[in-house]
This record gives sequence, C-alpha cells and structure tokens, in this order.
Amino acid sequence: MPAPDPWSAKPAPPTVDPQVARELKRRVAIELHQQLAQLTVSQGSEVDRATRRQRGRALIEEAVARWSDAFAQSHGVAPTREQDRALAEAVYDLLFRAGRLQPYLDDPEIENILINGCDDVWISRVHQPLSQVPPVADSDAELIELLQDLARQHGGGERSLNTANPTLALRLEGGMRLQAMTEVTPRPYVAIRRHRVASATLADMVDLGTVDSTIAAFLAAAIRARKNVMITGTQGVGKTSLLRAMAAEIPPDERIGTLESEFELWLHTLGHLRQVVPMEAREGNGERIDGKPAGELTIGELIPAALRMTLSRIIVGEVRSAEVVPMLRVMTNGEGGSMCTLHARGPHMVVDRIAELCLEYGSHMTDALAYRLTANAVDLIVHVAMVDETALGGRRHRFVSHVMEVTGLGEHGRPALNTVFGPRPDLGEPRAVPHTPPNCLDDLRRAGFDAGLLQSGYGSWAAPLSLRIGGAR
Repeated sequence: MPAPDPWSAKPAPPTVDPQVARELKRRVAIELHQQLAQLTVSQGSEVDRATRRQRGRALIEEAVARWSDAFAQSHGVAPTREQDRALAEAVYDLLFRAGRLQPYLDDPEIENILINGCDDVWISRVHQPLSQVPPVADSDAELIELLQDLARQHGGGERSLNTANPTLALRLEGGMRLQAMTEVTPRPYVAIRRHRVASATLADMVDLGTVDSTIAAFLAAAIRARKNVMITGTQGVGKTSLLRAMAAEIPPDERIGTLESEFELWLHTLGHLRQVVPMEAREGNGERIDGKPAGELTIGELIPAALRMTLSRIIVGEVRSAEVVPMLRVMTNGEGGSMCTLHARGPHMVVDRIAELCLEYGSHMTDALAYRLTANAVDLIVHVAMVDETALGGRRHRFVSHVMEVTGLGEHGRPALNTVFGPRPDLGEPRAVPHTPPNCLDDLRRAGFDAGLLQSGYGSWAAPLSLRIGGAR
C-alpha cells in the first residue's frame, strides 16, 4: 500500500490562544463603539450592520498587527501570516458571530450541537452518533457572555439571558435555532439544531426518502385543494423541512402569513412565494404586568392581527401551547389550505395532544369542545417518523409513516381518523404506503391527483426500507 502523499494532506489550521482573542475583542469593541457613536451623530441615523462589520474588520486587522509586532519583540520570532489571519478570524467571530462555536455552525454536516456547560460539548453529524468535541469557552461565565452577545445580535425583539430571563430562544445566521437555559440549571445548557434542507420541494423529499412519489403527488394535490394539514412527529424528524416543501406547492401569487417563535421556514426569502407576510413572536423584557412579561407577543396574539392582513392561508411553524385554539379557528373559518406542525410521538396520539393544548386556552375549554374544533378544522394529519441506527453502524431514516384523514366526529365524540397511508409491518415496511382512499378523493382529483396511484399496496417505493433491525434485510 503506497504511503500517503504528505503534500496532498490539508494542513491543520493554526491554533489560536482564546485569551488573546478575547482581550483583542474587548479592545476592538471599545474602539468600535466610540467610532460608531461618532458616526451616528455625524450622519444623524443608526449605523447599519454592514458598516458596523466593515469598521470592525478594519479595527481587528489593526489590533492583530499591533499584537503581532509586540509578540515578535517579546519572543524574538514573529507569528506567521496564517497565525495572524486565524487570530483575526477568531476575534471577528467573537465580536460579530458565535465565537468558538462558529466552526461547528459553519460545518454543513453537523446537525446538532449540545452544550452541557462550557467544557462538555457534543455534536452529531449526518448519519453518525454523538461525539464529544473541545470546549467552546474557558468558563461557564464566558459561555453565558457569548450567548448574551448572540442575543444582542439577534435583532428580533428583546431577547436576553440572565437571572430575570433564564431561557433564551433565537435563530442564528443560516437559519439554525438555538435554545439555552441557565439559572434554573446547574450549568448553562444549550441545544442548537440545523435545518439541513433549507429550500426543499416535494421532489427533494422524494430524493431524500422522506416520501415516495405517490405521497408527494397526494400532498401536492392536498395543498392545491386547500386542505388544512397538520404535520406531526417528534423533535428532529424533519417536520419543518416537509412543511417548507409542501408550502412550495402553494401558487406563487397567493398571499400567505407565517407565524413562528423564531424564523425557520424562511418562505419570505426563498423566492417562490411573492406575497408572504412573515411574523415572529416577541419575548418579554423580564418585567411582568398583570402576570405577563411586559412587551411579550405570542403567536396566539399575532393570529388576530394576521387575519386582518388579507391572507388566503396561515402557516404556523410550530404549535406549542394555547395558540392551537386560534389556529384551529383559522382552519375552520378561513378559505382552507392552512398548515402547522405539532410535536407528537405517534400519529394516534395527535388528537389527544391537540386536546391537551386546547385545555391550556382557558377554563371554559373542554375535551368535547377541543375534539369538535379538531374535527371541524383539520383535514389531514401527516406524521413523520425516524429510525436511528447510527449506534449500530447504520444511518438515520426519516420518513412519513402515516397520512390520516380527519372525517368528522366519531364514536364517543372523538374525531374519526381514516388511515389513507400507513406502514405495512407484514411486509417489513415502516414507511407509509396506500391503505384506504380518502373521503375527499374527488377534491384531490379536481386538483390533479391521479386516483390510480392509490391502487398499489406498495406505493412507489422500489423496495421495503432496509434496516439493520426490523424491516427488510
């Protein structure tokens, strides 16, 4: 076996002393603040983000050059150009980006970053189990300072992390979502999730194995037929990616509204839809008035205003609490075609999960009313599942396991469910294949769906899903 070519190996990036980077960041931040204050006074308006970063980059280059000269005088040897460049990037990341977290955020193969204190950091890459990586800060206090910097950069309302606000949720550059907790935990804990499929279509979902071409055609017709759809599943299975792909089937000139805790759908930036009103909830500032955080605006409170924006559809990124009631009312009273996602472990738990959230709406809400709202509002439930075999040397399989039609109230006043697509355990197939034609089939046919696709008991899958345990082998 030939020896590896030493010239072809990619050199490791120069190491950076984090204490030096932090000290330079502190100096640059002071000088930048002074320059920006003078510039704001002279031009009579706030300095924009691009100018702030451009000025910061110039100050960083000057600060690194001064430090490099001082290092050469005291040590008798000058840092290399690569070392200076790495230090400048580290200072820039600390000042404007995510500091020592940034390399993990820049790696497109990383799906999750889990931080259990500054020195206990784990990442998961595509189709790989969790692995531990070096610390992202030298102390928990420095980690909290980093999170506070990210909150200030967020620009989406008053978000902070401190004793008064012990939790922080925000979006990062590139659409990643961060959730952090401190004070209520022994150390600061952080979870960062990446949506690897940023602008997917249903055709992309077929390529990824999330759906087959039969389900893709069915869902596309459901959107065109203005069916109200709820996408369910556990965390990290791909609900948002599927929602984004289904939204790509909405006619481009329809006026829609998106409501999210943190922007993740980005339908207003992807270009397909030309009439999108994006709305993001706002956290309170820590003070409480009548038991509510001052300045807070929840998704549920945004929905009434959204209804006055002449929207043909409303899409809620994730229903988590009492906003489920106004969402169901939108689905019931609107033109149809609204969508949302909901956390649920199994498809047959969805109805009770909706009822649980409805009961948070107020004391006048009952199970019977929640069931009636659900039966009147929701047309289809699309459940996404995941089988993770990375610990066995396999991969993560994300796929739609069920598409269920809500057909009105059934026995005991509960919504009746018709399994249109579901798994076939007898064939070793956990993915959704045709089961029972929907009651709304004529509506879908009018929207261009070929009903003959439902005749195959195997769907359009080439073969049953290959799993290391269970399924086809």
